[in-house]
Amino acid sequence: MDKSPDAFRTISEVADVLGTPAHVLRFWESRFPQIKPVKRAGGRRYYRPSDVALLSGIKRLLHDDGLTIRGVQQVLRDQGVRHVAALSGATGIEADDLDYAGEDDLAPLADDADAEAGFVSVDAEEDTMPDADALLPVEVQLPLFAEDAGLADASLPPLVLHRRPTLREDASVASLIRALPRGALAGHSDKIAALALRLRALRSEMVTRAQGLPG
Repeated sequence: MDKSPDAFRTISEVADVLGTPAHVLRFWESRFPQIKPVKRAGGRRYYRPSDVALLSGIKRLLHDDGLTIRGVQQVLRDQGVRHVAALSGATGIEADDLDYAGEDDLAPLADDADAEAGFVSVDAEEDTMPDADALLPVEVQLPLFAEDAGLADASLPPLVLHRRPTLREDASVASLIRALPRGALAGHSDKIAALALRLRALRSEMVTRAQGLPG
């Protein structure tokens, strides 16, 4: 049975309504303090219709309009919570339901490199998201078989692991990539191409060793 539009919703229900994973919603909540679900007994959080409208507006700015986290934060600062919530197209939301953020509620503007991905960085000193390379396992980040002259044609720059993110245990690289906003990896095409070459070299080396051929 569908809930009334005025009903409070759990984060799982909001995830279903918006078609957005719950861990992404939690990440947005960490970046946009204007999202203020109410807490009930036991610490469980419930989202009001106004919270859902605001989340929907944020999703539209990130996914449809291609803004960065920093860009959406700026829109909230300049045009206010009501403007962003109105982008959801939701009706029947009272103006008083949408809290204007006070000075203490405005998060520092995130770096332009921030993207809407489903994880929270462990390193709190640098408020940026790891680039696409940091989403890959550590083993892939290291130069592969650099001592082999045949494969070290690599005037390719070594890939540097900045830090490993904290992820849900069931998160996969593919799901994280799908959660990125449109065009988020456009600036990394050279690194991705270099990584693909190294992976091919690694696969070839593994096949050779498995067949017992000299490496």
